[in-house]
Amino acid sequence: MASRFFSKFATGMADLSGRPGTFILAVSLVLIWAISGPFFNFSETWQLVINTSTTIITFLMVFVLQNSQNRDGKALQAKLDELILTSQAQNKFVGIEKLGENELRAMSKMLAEKAECVDRKAEEKTAVQQDAPGVA
Repeated sequence: MASRFFSKFATGMADLSGRPGTFILAVSLVLIWAISGPFFNFSETWQLVINTSTTIITFLMVFVLQNSQNRDGKALQAKLDELILTSQAQNKFVGIEKLGENELRAMSKMLAEKAECVDRKAEEKTAVQQDAPGVA
């Protein structure tokens, strides 16, 4: 129950924080704070207000945005896994996000080599088609 509430809250806050109006509001608040400096003689309390406010907001937003990003990443991974399982792709790619760094590098290198091979074959096929008479 609490997890579901936090997920909904985090999604809402992430959506809200990414809007242009929210950015404009934040810039406006900073400008109001800066303009009010002379009225408070640029006191330590005046400085403490912006420092404390921004620190608290930043601290809390880290958790909200991380939660939102984690859920987005898991949803994207689930979608990719479904595409892999329902296509001609190799099922060994399902769940590779759980592999270690070295295993991921090795798999990435293998895929890059396969991509180069496919590129070469496509280039060879194109060259053969261009050399063949009467082929458009």
